[in-house]
Amino acid sequence: MATSISATGFKGGLSSSFHGSWGTSMAGEDYTMLVKSVPTQVRVGRKPIRSQPMMKNVNEGKGVFAPIVVITRDIIGKKRFNQLRGKAIALHSQVITEFCKAIGADAKQRQGLIRLAKKNGERLGFLA
Repeated sequence: MATSISATGFKGGLSSSFHGSWGTSMAGEDYTMLVKSVPTQVRVGRKPIRSQPMMKNVNEGKGVFAPIVVITRDIIGKKRFNQLRGKAIALHSQVITEFCKAIGADAKQRQGLIRLAKKNGERLGFLA
């Protein structure tokens, strides 16, 4: 024996077949109230999609030395330029480390000096 289920309840036996429509079995006023109470948009618990951060210098093209850096990069090529830049940064960090050892500065102060050197390099255009 088949059972039909409507919005008002069960009709028939205990079988679980569904026949009919929810919207057609409701009275006009009840249907209108139901439609108004149901949200038209349901937000799924996702975070909004953020774009990937770009690893780009904020001061690119600015600074006294930026034109020289850009011309040198164009002449010798980006790959070789980045290798030379990496070596120069490493040497400068070693100089800062030796300086900190000489004056007795701790690791936190040394890291602060390295960050300061990076900020100054950006402002002057060395990291353009």
